[in-house]
Amino acid sequence: MKQMSLFLVMLLIVVGCSQMNDNTNSPNESIDISGTWTGFIEVPGSPLPIVLEFVKENKWKGMISIPSQNVSDYPLSGLTVNEQNVTFSMEIAGQSISFKGEVSNETFEGTFTQQGQSFPFKMTKGELEKEREEAGETISIETEKGTLKGVLLTPETNNPHPVVLIIPGSGPTDRNGNSSQLPGNNNSLKLLAERLAEEGIASLRYDKRGVGKNQSIISKEEDISFDLFVNDATHWIEKLNNSDRFTNVGVIGHSQGSLVGMLAAQQSEVDTFVSIAGASRSIDEVIQEQLAASLSEETLQRSQSIFDILKKGKTTQDVPKELQSVLRPSIQPFISSWMNYTPVSEINKLTIPTLIIGGSTDLQVPPEAAKALHEANNESEVIIIDQMNHVLKKAPMNREENVKTYSEPRLPLAEELVEEIMSFFQKHDFYTKE
Repeated sequence: MKQMSLFLVMLLIVVGCSQMNDNTNSPNESIDISGTWTGFIEVPGSPLPIVLEFVKENKWKGMISIPSQNVSDYPLSGLTVNEQNVTFSMEIAGQSISFKGEVSNETFEGTFTQQGQSFPFKMTKGELEKEREEAGETISIETEKGTLKGVLLTPETNNPHPVVLIIPGSGPTDRNGNSSQLPGNNNSLKLLAERLAEEGIASLRYDKRGVGKNQSIISKEEDISFDLFVNDATHWIEKLNNSDRFTNVGVIGHSQGSLVGMLAAQQSEVDTFVSIAGASRSIDEVIQEQLAASLSEETLQRSQSIFDILKKGKTTQDVPKELQSVLRPSIQPFISSWMNYTPVSEINKLTIPTLIIGGSTDLQVPPEAAKALHEANNESEVIIIDQMNHVLKKAPMNREENVKTYSEPRLPLAEELVEEIMSFFQKHDFYTKE
């Protein structure tokens, strides 16, 4: 699973900046593979849906899409069709990722290999069944670095109503709360938006840059900064405030989105702020703690020295291979900009009604973080929801059972979550129940 996640992360970093590769060859060709093929890479416990598209011009060309991860039309290279055998590869960040298989009738079966780890795949010819149309209105904003799109979901009422901006968490996370770093979809933020609409609250949620509807507006990892995320949020808040459709404007930030929301709320006109599963410490402290569980003392000392460099606003090319996944040179400018902000310091600057929510079974951000944020702003309110995990579902502390909920999009949110949010909104006159 770790290798598969790595593949997807790297794919999202570079997707959108490549063209279909002409490095193809078709000796002794005797079959026609043109068209769309759909199926799965059989990752144990979490099959990964994929779509392949093959076209024949002078040579064969192909593209791969991963619908559940908001990746589309990524070009294939080295596509070879030899009698019944089809092979192709993907060159991503110096890695060789290969597919080798055999076509028989309308079926394409074979082996996917990455970094020495292999999984079977099976495809059949034909289009994916189209998903039902997403509820909500697509709207956009113009920023200094491109046009961002989002989805506005409104309640079924003609009466004036408030709206909240829902800010997603870390990594390549989409408007629904799904990330390519996680197996499958959980739809946590989509479910939150739908439940709020049922209660009379509109919401705007959006894909982060490089993901989903906003996939094309950033192409290089080194172009990303934490301040860019904050600026995006402030642009959305400004758009909502400029609309005469809404009575009040609030912000809900999940995970990394909690810190983004704190900073955006400081710079904008916001009536309420809700933090869900937000960290309390700086990102370098969080990463160091995570690394301590698996790395040697020598490597930990090296990671700390890199963080010391980043704190000074500088970067380094000297990164051990054990640290490349989290501190590679291309990600360092983003980490450095993120380190400029400590959540407990930033939440203390908020003077608007603030609710801090944690989950007792959150394996990524423990409930102690919510308590620490509350202590930093004693005017805030805090609630720890029993048995709620990081994707806002009911789950036990057992890691295997907890993580299963990360790929169960139909599993409802912890019921107390929306109840507590609505109670907070009504208490502070953000929303008046009809």
